[in-house]
Amino acid sequence: MFEAVVSGATDPEIEGVEVIRRAALSVTATDMLAADGYILGTPANLGYMSGALKHAFDTCYYQILDSTKGRPFGCYLHGNQGTEGAEKAIESIATGLGWVKSAETVVVSEKPTKDDREACWELGGTIAAQLME
Repeated sequence: MFEAVVSGATDPEIEGVEVIRRAALSVTATDMLAADGYILGTPANLGYMSGALKHAFDTCYYQILDSTKGRPFGCYLHGNQGTEGAEKAIESIATGLGWVKSAETVVVSEKPTKDDREACWELGGTIAAQLME
């Protein structure tokens, strides 16, 4: 799913957009401040986002709160059941930050299918295309 998102975001038709990848446990507030948009991906275990993504928000939230309003974001989730809690939590945090949901969340259950990977590609392309100069 991650590779499909990156492939969509780096499509040759999208010009002037640099795609930076960061693992949730290594992303910093500086990284988030430097970005013009965000694509978040996480497993949805036990009905919630990963601890790594929650940690990223916990450590960066107040440092980026006033500086990232209006930036586009999208999200993809992978879980076997109960992904609603993860989706709701991410949207709540993003709303608090003033981010703009700019693509539908991609939710995948079980092993990703060709259609799921295509939806992830579209997610990456949609967010990146909104950032073209």
